[in-house]
Amino acid sequence: MLSDPVLTHRPEDGQDIPLLVWRAHPPLRAVSSGPLGGGVGVRHWVVNATVPMSYRRDDPAAHLTALADRLGLDGPGVGLLTGVDVAEVTARTDTGVRAWATVGLGIPLWAAAPDPAHAPAQRVGTVNIVVYVPAALGDAALVNAVATATEAKCQAIRELGLPGTGTPTDSVTVLCPTTGPPQPYGGPRSAWGAPLARAVHAAVRAGGSEPCVPWSQRRTC
Repeated sequence: MLSDPVLTHRPEDGQDIPLLVWRAHPPLRAVSSGPLGGGVGVRHWVVNATVPMSYRRDDPAAHLTALADRLGLDGPGVGLLTGVDVAEVTARTDTGVRAWATVGLGIPLWAAAPDPAHAPAQRVGTVNIVVYVPAALGDAALVNAVATATEAKCQAIRELGLPGTGTPTDSVTVLCPTTGPPQPYGGPRSAWGAPLARAVHAAVRAGGSEPCVPWSQRRTC
């Protein structure tokens, strides 16, 4: 089972910066595109950490590992970063599937833009999505679930009227139990992919409905 996220803070560069922590009891199988703990494997925790928009570190995995050590998190986990205030996380549940999203869409980007290198360098946010499915998923179903979550995110962004499919640094993490008959499918019309899509869509749409303010700017308002 994956816990609800706990909001905590860390002192860093003279500031008190928020982060969210989920704990898995017992550990869960996961697929993630996060900078720490990406790929497929058993994970014990998930961290989604706010960073200032001036963030320039080129070692995010090492940074997240240090944060996890400071929090006393044991075993392998998933680490995510975002420029938005993770206290603004939105959560939705559908048929036992739970989804959380921190949504930063200040300057959305089309995935297949002809020349994304010319997009503005200062971007608000990142869309980080964390999903718990209460049934074991096979490897193919886990990969399919990531695609389904991404499709649902894109649908929400379209319905919000924003010109893009996401940001260049969006991340998806899907977790499920390690035991039980592995479900073979995770597509949007499968038994678990359908509620996953609805939960992610609702979470991203809710999060994107509020004006996105980077955490570093929010502190100066």
